[in-house]
Amino acid sequence: MPDMTAYKEAVRLGIARAMRADDDVFLFGLDVDDHLGIQGTTLGLAEEFGAKRCFGTPLSEDAMTGVAIGAAMAGMRPIHTHIRMDFLLLCMNQLVNIAAKAHYMFGGQVTVPMVARGIIGKSWGQGAQHSQGLHSLFMHIPGLHVVAPATPQDAMTCMMASVADNNPVVFVEHRLLYNREGPVDISAGASTIGKGRVCREGGDVTIVGISNMLHDALKAAALLEQANVSAEVIDPIWLAPLDMDLITRSVEKTGRLIVADAAWTACGASAEIVAAVAERVPGVQVARIGFAPTPCPTTPSLEKAFYPDAVTICVAAMRLAVPEASIPPFAAMAEDMQQDPVFKGPF
Repeated sequence: MPDMTAYKEAVRLGIARAMRADDDVFLFGLDVDDHLGIQGTTLGLAEEFGAKRCFGTPLSEDAMTGVAIGAAMAGMRPIHTHIRMDFLLLCMNQLVNIAAKAHYMFGGQVTVPMVARGIIGKSWGQGAQHSQGLHSLFMHIPGLHVVAPATPQDAMTCMMASVADNNPVVFVEHRLLYNREGPVDISAGASTIGKGRVCREGGDVTIVGISNMLHDALKAAALLEQANVSAEVIDPIWLAPLDMDLITRSVEKTGRLIVADAAWTACGASAEIVAAVAERVPGVQVARIGFAPTPCPTTPSLEKAFYPDAVTICVAAMRLAVPEASIPPFAAMAEDMQQDPVFKGPF
């Protein structure tokens, strides 16, 4: 039986396995070698692989991303850790105009096999500049791959696949996932790039849960079952390339689609999935769920209104599937379910 493993440990396992398999793989970034090890995702790697292959960097996202790109072009496979995705904005020129385009502009003679880890999501009131999910910005760019694993197993196997990919990969990690445990087969190989998964079958509505929202989607499906609504839940895993065939097949069966994202809805991953399905499935009913359209607040009371959850998904599903029915007391029902792991901070 696979061992129960925390998401943060699964990320670390994926990095370690990639580094053991290929001496050209190295890990660097702010504080990757400190005693906290980026919430535990890099603990012990400096000791195992030495300072030449696991080292901290100055607080200079643009310059260090340039180092990663140059090393990748020279045949190395860097894993560049950004503690917060918010500050990937400081190296957008490097990622968008150089890393994503070099293979095309040099006629296939150059590859940029690098991984940029970007941490997203709610934590402990970090507010507008430290809590953003900006993954849709990178989905927009041809030449970049984007992955957002939601389970420990996928965290490990997607990390291995990302390191082996000859394209630059933005690896999205949600803070609230780090302490979540799940079964991990540590002997499993790298995942298949661009393939999603049906996590729960159903016939009334399809719910796509991106990153941490997958777990809210699964919780919502369990609550909806009590209201006689059958929800099919999909984890896309890879956002670019995106497994639209998988999502389309589900929506052709259910006729209804909800996309729940750990980000804003406007021009986001949810908008792209809904638009792509609408082009393929005439008459589909759709809903998008994500952040409220404001910068992220810091106070818990406002955070509760800003972030969507399983109850938000349930209400949207009821309105699509049985609009004539009254909304059950999902919030009270959810209190009886197992609570999610708590993110302890500080980063």
